[in-house]
Amino acid sequence: MRHNWTKEEVLDIYNKPLMDLLYEAATIHRASHNPNQVQVSTLLSIKTGGCPEDCGYCPQAARYHTDIEGNDLMSVQQVKAQALRAKSSGSSRVCMGAAWRNVKDGPEFDQVLEMVRTINKLDMEVCCTLGMITENQAKRLAEAGLYAYNHNLDSSEEYYKEVISTRGYQDRLDTIDNVRKTNVTVCSGGIIGMGESAEDRAGMLVALASLSPQPESTPINALVAVEGTPLEEQQPVSIWDMVRMVATTRIVMPQTQVRLSAGRTQMTREGQAMCFFAGANSIFAGDKLLTTPNPDVNEDMEMFKLLGLEPMKPFVKKAQPETVEAQYSEYKALGEKPKWTRPGHTIERNEEAKAAAKSVKA
Repeated sequence: MRHNWTKEEVLDIYNKPLMDLLYEAATIHRASHNPNQVQVSTLLSIKTGGCPEDCGYCPQAARYHTDIEGNDLMSVQQVKAQALRAKSSGSSRVCMGAAWRNVKDGPEFDQVLEMVRTINKLDMEVCCTLGMITENQAKRLAEAGLYAYNHNLDSSEEYYKEVISTRGYQDRLDTIDNVRKTNVTVCSGGIIGMGESAEDRAGMLVALASLSPQPESTPINALVAVEGTPLEEQQPVSIWDMVRMVATTRIVMPQTQVRLSAGRTQMTREGQAMCFFAGANSIFAGDKLLTTPNPDVNEDMEMFKLLGLEPMKPFVKKAQPETVEAQYSEYKALGEKPKWTRPGHTIERNEEAKAAAKSVKA
């Protein structure tokens, strides 16, 4: 396990002849994982739309005009019903996403904590992606029984500034550091196809591999260009880029579960099979990923049968966390108001999309 990869080393791996790259990645994958098991997660948007951030890829940003229908925070019972449905279809993990910049102490966060308790009691792994969190908030999530926290780096630190202007890269790293002060595992990855260079892809992997410990899970997303967002004109990333990214991730982070995430609807079964061979061993199942399309779960199970793959059971990599009921919690709301960064630079295409949205709404 190395934490001192250089960008040049990672780029050399990424640019290897494809057959050599696949062979090396598959060899490492088989040494660290069961190559015929795939961890299956279901992603659930528990609060959709209205986000104050300006992420250039995201249809949930309030400043852009997209066809996304917003909804307030779901109830605990609604989430439980969705979790039971996911479990019956073969998922071992439920990932709950809320379109927040950062977590704020109060009734809504208390409700999310109850969702975590409820799903953990169903003997499913629970993951949350709620934006930036403080150390105390991470500890409250851990007490509730959270298994993983997702906070993507998105891209390299350099290219990040070309996509997002409302939060800083260091805030991402600080949030991951807060999660690491608990027993909650870290899920962190990024998106390719946003116009970044191969050097930027290598830079993102260097940032992830440099974390100690490395993330237990790394989603590799292919951009789904949504009309109304600043990146709506981006062409779909090629399957060869996806295969190279998965293989390189597997080589520099041998123990990490590499997840095929957004963009799978644009991949053939043959393309996905190459990604599994190259080291991917996790997917998101279900017909939607927060707000973007995803293959139907029955299609995925048919693909698994064809390839001889089987869904991984929950808590294989780490024991199930205990749930502490709210009334017995050691950690209470502190009413924190952390000073998360607002870099404040201007991204021209983001401003153009914002102006276009204003003209439509007018």
